[in-house]
Amino acid sequence: MEDETAESRNKARLAIMELANMISVPMSLNAVVHLNVPNAIWQGGANTPLSAVQTLSRVLPSGGGDPENLQRILRMLTSCVVFTEHLDSSDSPERKYSLTDIGKTLVTDPDGLSYAPYVLQHHQDALMRAWPLVHEAVLNPTSEPFVKANGEPAYSYYGKKPEMNGLMQKAMSGLSVPFMRAILNSYDGFKEVKKLVDVGGSAGDCLRMILQKHPHVSEGINFDLPEVVAKAPNIPGVSHVGGDMFESIPAGDAIFMRVSLIFLNNLHIEN
Repeated sequence: MEDETAESRNKARLAIMELANMISVPMSLNAVVHLNVPNAIWQGGANTPLSAVQTLSRVLPSGGGDPENLQRILRMLTSCVVFTEHLDSSDSPERKYSLTDIGKTLVTDPDGLSYAPYVLQHHQDALMRAWPLVHEAVLNPTSEPFVKANGEPAYSYYGKKPEMNGLMQKAMSGLSVPFMRAILNSYDGFKEVKKLVDVGGSAGDCLRMILQKHPHVSEGINFDLPEVVAKAPNIPGVSHVGGDMFESIPAGDAIFMRVSLIFLNNLHIEN
């Protein structure tokens, strides 16, 4: 072990303290989404720097709340480049905050979408109960932390909780639509496709956008778990089909799948 007074050891201790306290970042992010702070600052595109007091007055028009605690959260997220902090030049400078490009992803767009539901989705109680049990997946890999914490696998659990399932769909729409806009602006691989299957398509947003951009795609099949597609909206030209992709997938000219494999274990992927 090197000298405990060495600069490298001091930096290492500071680094491990930062890692140990890193939960404060997602929890602060969760807090500003719950409080609707990004939309309060954005105000239709103004993004005018606001103090914690001014922000709170927009979040709670009837009054109340603690601006000092809000400011602590805003300063925390400023260090993560979610907000920009502005200081005036007076003797008693007031801190004000505007949204960075990262912060703007939490603003609700004209279609009612943002990354805010994605933030909330990742911090629901059922998921938070599972995180402290991650080490048990090493000790006993036959049972997932989520199952140990909640008594059943995540997808079946979500299927019984309409509010969780609804939030998941909003989160997936918020992710999928910007992603799909970028794909459609540069990808031309749908030219020969007439029947397209989207595996894990959630509410069907991607198929809706593809069919609008490429009207020659005459049929879209939105394939996801039964409890997911049961809540999917009607989309012209799209059929919502429930099932398990590890058992079978509907036939089509092409199959479209996004990021699904990152959530699966090696056995599932190999199969």
